[in-house]
Amino acid sequence: MTAGHRLLVGVHELAAHLSDPGWCVFDCRHDLTNRDFGRTVYAQAHVPGAMFLHLDQDLSGPMTGMNGRHPLPDPEQLARRLAACGVDHDSQVVAYDDAGGMFAARLWWLMRWLGHDKVALLDGGLRAWSEASQPLIAAPPAPRTGNFRPTLTPLWVDAAYVEEHLEQPGMTLIDARGPDRFRGENETLDPVGGHIPGAINRFFKDNLDADGRFKAPSRLRDEFVPLLGTAPATEVVHQCGSGVTACHNVLAMELAGLHGSRLYPGSWSEWCANPSRPVATGV
Repeated sequence: MTAGHRLLVGVHELAAHLSDPGWCVFDCRHDLTNRDFGRTVYAQAHVPGAMFLHLDQDLSGPMTGMNGRHPLPDPEQLARRLAACGVDHDSQVVAYDDAGGMFAARLWWLMRWLGHDKVALLDGGLRAWSEASQPLIAAPPAPRTGNFRPTLTPLWVDAAYVEEHLEQPGMTLIDARGPDRFRGENETLDPVGGHIPGAINRFFKDNLDADGRFKAPSRLRDEFVPLLGTAPATEVVHQCGSGVTACHNVLAMELAGLHGSRLYPGSWSEWCANPSRPVATGV
């Protein structure tokens, strides 16, 4: 695989490659309370050439009631879906949304899990694209076919791993949810409020500046290092409500030069589904 964008790409760089067959752009817009939102707004207007991926149907697997709200998808099935959208092994993949990257980061992480590092978020997302007066169209892209096949990489841990390392040296657990949900307040998505004991709260939106773009790497590093203390980045496990916004913190740490942290995909929604697991509230 040749060098490419592996974290972020700017508006003007993407605009210069809209007709480049080596670039595959994906619209990842979603609303957790309205599962039809993303597809609806995509049909109304999207970045030219962009294809749509649905968080529930493409970027997640079936729910069992015990595996969280957004389980990992079957890797072979996701790879076939990506190939059907034109992704090759050397494609530059770009993901965007209209929510600060909270959904696009899921595709970024999934691509890396599938062994494809040449993937980046559109920094600033659709807001930055529109503010730069770049075009949006309603017409669907022309059909494409790629040859992408997955080569899985060990970028995640399961609930058993978290339980085994709970509040023990060797795991720093970072929760990407908002501070109120972390404390167990205003919980509207999951049946139980609170957090995994020992977790540290780092709201994913704190990775962004006021303009919706990621903070400078040096600033992100200054904010993450105190959370880690003396622990190496490779011992960090990220979680959130369902393994989506946690990917945003993975990306932020990579930007900060803190490499190798992992994801707990089941996150709080899986954790709290088993009443035998401990729950903490407050700060």
